Amino acid sequence: MSVYGNSASRQAQELRASARRGPWRRLTAAVGLNRAAKRADAQAGAWVQGGLGEAATAGLLAPLTAYGWHIRHDVRPPWGRGNYDHVLISPCASTVLVLDSKQWRRNWPTTLQGGRVHCGPEDRHDQVEKAVKHAGQVQQLLALPGVTVLPLLVVHGSPVAGGHLDVRVPGAAGPVFVLAPDWLVPTLARAPGPEDPVRAGAVARRVDEVLSPYR
Repeated sequence: MSVYGNSASRQAQELRASARRGPWRRLTAAVGLNRAAKRADAQAGAWVQGGLGEAATAGLLAPLTAYGWHIRHDVRPPWGRGNYDHVLISPCASTVLVLDSKQWRRNWPTTLQGGRVHCGPEDRHDQVEKAVKHAGQVQQLLALPGVTVLPLLVVHGSPVAGGHLDVRVPGAAGPVFVLAPDWLVPTLARAPGPEDPVRAGAVARRVDEVLSPYR
């Protein structure tokens, strides 16, 4: 497992270990009779897939650092619970993006149905609402005048209809973009505003003050 997605890997390990605590649980899991272990393994597999999505996103984002972007992966808020997959500071320093990586079913398209995001037949709109919540948390933590924190999602595996969705969510200042991987870097490369390396560096240092690497 890459360092990107440490939190996902940790969650998978904890799920598997919890279902196997004690000799009897370990024995029944070994012979396939521990239903809790089976459920935990399925949930752990989903967390591992999520970690792979985070690693793929990190690879896509890497070239942006040469163009003045500051990028942090797999960081957590000071209250310790939860994590943010990727936090990006734009070269103009006026925008911080809280980017959530998703790894959804490959044979199910991601679409907008009645204003809600779906992956195949499943309603996944809560994931977009969660991204908006995360952006609001980071906005409060940074407390920087003139800096706007926006949510963003990238979906691996599942094809995104048209390459991108513009989703309206209550509480968000504007549409929340849900992007296919090949739309991610081109979209970010069009970030408006002149570069301000000094201010961008200061915003990045503030991010490091309020968010810690997940360990």
